[in-house]
Amino acid sequence: MTRALYYEDGTRLTFESVVQEVSGSEIALEATAFYPEGGGQNGDAGRLSWAEETATVLDTRKDKATGLIWHRLEGTLPPVGTQVSGEVDAARRWRQMQRHSGEHLLAQAFKRVSPAFSVAAVGMRNPECTLDLEGDPAEIHVQAAETLLRETLGRTDLTLETPTVSEDDLHLYAPRRETKVRGQVRLVIFRDEAGDAFDVSACGGLHVPRASLAAPVVILRTERIRAGLTRVVFMAGEEAGEYLTRVYRDARALAQGFSVPVDRLPERVAALNTERDALKAEAAALREALAATLVGAAPVEIVNGLPVRCVTLDDLALLLPTLNAVPVGEVLLALAPGGRCGMATPREEVNAGVVLGTVLRATGGKGGGKPAIAQGTTPQPDGFFAAVKDALSVLIFQPVPESQPEAHLEYAHAFDSSAAPASGPDKTEIVKAEIVSMLKPTPSNEA
Repeated sequence: MTRALYYEDGTRLTFESVVQEVSGSEIALEATAFYPEGGGQNGDAGRLSWAEETATVLDTRKDKATGLIWHRLEGTLPPVGTQVSGEVDAARRWRQMQRHSGEHLLAQAFKRVSPAFSVAAVGMRNPECTLDLEGDPAEIHVQAAETLLRETLGRTDLTLETPTVSEDDLHLYAPRRETKVRGQVRLVIFRDEAGDAFDVSACGGLHVPRASLAAPVVILRTERIRAGLTRVVFMAGEEAGEYLTRVYRDARALAQGFSVPVDRLPERVAALNTERDALKAEAAALREALAATLVGAAPVEIVNGLPVRCVTLDDLALLLPTLNAVPVGEVLLALAPGGRCGMATPREEVNAGVVLGTVLRATGGKGGGKPAIAQGTTPQPDGFFAAVKDALSVLIFQPVPESQPEAHLEYAHAFDSSAAPASGPDKTEIVKAEIVSMLKPTPSNEA
């Protein structure tokens, strides 16, 4: 078993020890200040030195069966019996402790806002830590918990105690949540000068000696995981301070660009959003007006009894407004940059989605849509208008009995008028007349 120096003093970063075992790239020491991974907290890193050698400690883990703490090294491994000097990475250790203490303190703050906000899970592997809470705290509760903790850390000197007590005596300490640990239980307590505990939790992790060293604790956002469970994402200590500094620096630069102080930046952004929305509406109206003008200026060609207009556009943003501007009783074809294309018609007997989809598939493109309007992409933009007009020219319009289901363009057969009832509604439909065979892609001249 390895003696855990980190429990004797959580701020201890240097020590002397002897190599007890070697296995692969890992060594176990008789005693160590390196905290092993566990309890939601990452293991320590740092370095070991002996004689003229130095090796980097990449990570640390504990074998629960033997009690040995293994140090994964990069570099030469010292043999068993070697006297080594250890140095824990101070930045990594302190930030881990700040995250862990911040999690305990924030969980307690939420519990004081409402006992319904109990902890379901935690995550402290990254600067953005997580606290999964039952009870679905709303924004008002989040703000209340953050304010409570900020005032507590700023006005109260909470010091750390880590007693180990019997499970039979846990009720005397009233821990924040029930523990599954049996026998001797290590507690983490943050207590004020009057002796009152702010938070009591069963925990095997390392913590800052004073709660104020975990400040600030900043809630970044909340995420709904499922009904009854909300994830609170937060940062604590130095990492939170660095984050706030970076955000303020960016906000200050942005505010200077707008010639306003930082505290008026939201107001300026809101004004810009309003201005943007007004400009977007104005641009949309102008596009609609331009589309109507382009459609009105396009000549009308009669194809198989259908008035057809063809419009070529130089802006893709005009495609949908142009299709929406189709005149009553006509068929409108539009071609935009990049082979984007569309077809629109208010005529009930012409299904734009079926016609366009059939034409595009026959020429190697893709697309389709509703009977009144359809869009797609063609690999042969130069022949798009001709291909659709060819498709329209071979279609025939015949009356269809009301009880007969509408036929799709790809599968419908020529309507046999002799089989139709003597009388019926005037409803009509497009039927296929060997369109696909007529619309094969243009042969290439390449060998």
